[in-house]
Amino acid sequence: MHPGFSQWLLALFFATAGILHFVFPANYIAIMPPWLPAHALLVQISGVCEIAGGVGVLIAWTRRLAGIGLIALSLAVLPANVQMLLNAHAADAGMWWQAVLVVRLPLQLLLIYWIWTATRPRVVC
Repeated sequence: MHPGFSQWLLALFFATAGILHFVFPANYIAIMPPWLPAHALLVQISGVCEIAGGVGVLIAWTRRLAGIGLIALSLAVLPANVQMLLNAHAADAGMWWQAVLVVRLPLQLLLIYWIWTATRPRVVC
C-alpha cells in the first residue's frame, strides 16, 4: 500500500529532525541528561534512528516496524525533553518558554498516537 499524506508528513518530520541532529549537534548534546553517557554518540544514534524510521514509514513492508521503532525512540528521548525544561528553569528562561516546554511533554503522547495510527496495518474489507 502506498504511503498517504499522514505517512509522508510523519516521514518528513522524523527525517528532518534526524538530519538536524547532524547539522546542530551541540543543541541536542546540551539537552542530554547528565546521567547518560556518550552524549555525542547518543545524539548521532538517535539522529540515524529518526532518519531510518522516517524512511521506513514510506515503505509498506517496513512501515509497522518503523512505527514501533519511532514510538520507542519517542519514549527514549523523553528524558532529554525533561532535561531541556530543567535547563530552561535553571537558566531562568522566560516563563513563556518554560510554558512551551511544559506543554511539549504531553504533546509527546500525541506524537506517539500519530505514529501509531499512521503506521498501523490497514484493514481492507
